[in-house]
Amino acid sequence: DGARSLPSVLPQTPQRKQEALISPIACTLKAGITGAQVLAALYSLFDGAALSPGANSLQDPRYLITLAGGSDGGVPAAIDYAGETDEIKGSTGLAALEAVEDVSIVMLPAAAAHADTHSAVLMEMLKHCRRMRYRVGIVDSREGMSLGEVRSFRNDFDDSRLALYHPWVVISDPTGQRREITVPPAGFMAGVYARTDVDRGVHKSPANEVVLGALRFEQNINQFQQELLNPNGINCLRSFAGRGHRVWGGRTLSSDPEWKYLNVRRYFLYLERSIEKSTQWAVFEPNGEALWANIRSTVADFLFNEWKNGRLLGGAPKDAYFVRCDRSTMTQNDLDNGRLVCVVGVAPLRPAEFVIFRIGQKTADA
Repeated sequence: DGARSLPSVLPQTPQRKQEALISPIACTLKAGITGAQVLAALYSLFDGAALSPGANSLQDPRYLITLAGGSDGGVPAAIDYAGETDEIKGSTGLAALEAVEDVSIVMLPAAAAHADTHSAVLMEMLKHCRRMRYRVGIVDSREGMSLGEVRSFRNDFDDSRLALYHPWVVISDPTGQRREITVPPAGFMAGVYARTDVDRGVHKSPANEVVLGALRFEQNINQFQQELLNPNGINCLRSFAGRGHRVWGGRTLSSDPEWKYLNVRRYFLYLERSIEKSTQWAVFEPNGEALWANIRSTVADFLFNEWKNGRLLGGAPKDAYFVRCDRSTMTQNDLDNGRLVCVVGVAPLRPAEFVIFRIGQKTADA
């Protein structure tokens, strides 16, 4: 009955949401149970041969506990994914990610398992990405979709912050209960995004990259099917002889040709976010010529490094970018209301999506 007794520390329904998420075990004790019996019960969970292999075993520990007799409950609706903001008990759904500034990639792979709620859930993800400004969302096709179905599904969306991938990925079952399982591609693509960002940079398209862990894909997309899907902004996952399983597409779901390519959209988000964070020192500074010159210098230095590293198009800095922050970008009304307006233009590198060779015949006497 003490305040620090086991049932009090590990209740069945904790009051705080954080405790409900991090507490793996709930304990209910019957009358007459001793501490030694509780300890033995805990050891039997995590120290058995099935969970912790012997000293000579080559297998890693597997902390898998099979549950029986329960219910998965109802299928989450779009409003459940959107979540609610609650500062006391903790926010839920996508609303819980609004407090984390460093998130740049959002995905909802579980939503692809339910056809009737899939599009509505993805709309909530799109609203979240637009509200948070600097985020992109990865969209999964549903399992077993035909080419006509995935093209029809794509027509529900038109936004540069979304990228659609098809088909699903076949992997080994990590639990060992089955030989193989088929899973949505979003998790793999988030890993490809992150790996490309670290190895090359955000300016590099996350395409022509190996899908690590894939045994094969649910469908074999050939060249003719690729040419049918790619113009619609549907990024295919394809298998190539001698080259493994690769991502073969880097487009967004936008009909605007300016934002057709995913790396261009993400690169501009990266530039906007970087410039916003690096110029926070200017807030509440006197809004005059000296401040404008400092802003121009700060942004121009950043963009010069981007051009020098080969991330912008142009043979000279003046061809790659421009920065304006002066009387031409601000009106007197802006100055009176404390607004500093800086106009930045950059020439991004677009991916070589089509590599074309022209070969001519040359005669001996030519």
